[in-house]
Amino acid sequence: MKLHTINTGLFKLDGGAMFGVVPKSIWQKSNPADANNLCTWAMRCLLIEDGSRLILVDNGIGNKQDDKFLGHYYLHGDDTLDKSLAAAGFSRDDITDVFLTHLHFDHCGGSIEKYGDKYRPAFKNALYWTNQQHWDWAIHPNAREKASFLKENIVPIQESGQLRFIPSQDGVLFHEGIKIRFAYGHTDAMMLPQLQYNDKTIVYMADLLPSVGHIPLPYVMAYDMFPLQTLKEKKEFLEEAAANEYILYLEHDPNNECCTVQQTEKGVRIKDTFKLTELL
Repeated sequence: MKLHTINTGLFKLDGGAMFGVVPKSIWQKSNPADANNLCTWAMRCLLIEDGSRLILVDNGIGNKQDDKFLGHYYLHGDDTLDKSLAAAGFSRDDITDVFLTHLHFDHCGGSIEKYGDKYRPAFKNALYWTNQQHWDWAIHPNAREKASFLKENIVPIQESGQLRFIPSQDGVLFHEGIKIRFAYGHTDAMMLPQLQYNDKTIVYMADLLPSVGHIPLPYVMAYDMFPLQTLKEKKEFLEEAAANEYILYLEHDPNNECCTVQQTEKGVRIKDTFKLTELL
């Protein structure tokens, strides 16, 4: 198995929304905001190369939305999905599996591209993986989460015939060396791939832990549908991660790709940060 970091660009979100009840005077020390109270975040995906399969975990916001929509999120930086794939020696057509942790637009927007006035899968040779429970949640969204589930990102996957479902069972095996953890606080049935790699355990954190700035338990996003569930899931996971020396792969942290955590007098806190390439 080989792993590749796939950076798809940076975007901005409101700092208060990203840190919930935590005051700005505290969170801005780790994630400084601009004059509009917006903080920069990464859209960092993961490419897993193993035998005949090339698995892409999430794919960023994409580029098919209009300028008005994209203008809300201030996309910036030099990285793109295609540039990062090319740097790893691949193209979209090489991808065999697109694994979607969940169907919020900043995680699955690159799944679909616009072709004239129609939409089609951006990865024509790939199967797209989600789970039935989350799919149903996304295609029948609640009013609070509706703006995150865009039909043009989701419905064309099903229409293409490339959609597949993973059983909603914690610990289900997706591929040799890759099992799936489920989390229900951010959105219903979000999936976190857990990889066994070179005698290490790597967990792709998606939105259970967007950045190292979110490690303290009260630092829960206002975007989360069920914040008390997130609090419980974070506590249990971080204690497990500290005890077992897991490597946490961070999707949204603008500065840190990976980290480890440790128990301290204040609870679980950051131990080390490093790039994925330092493990290869």
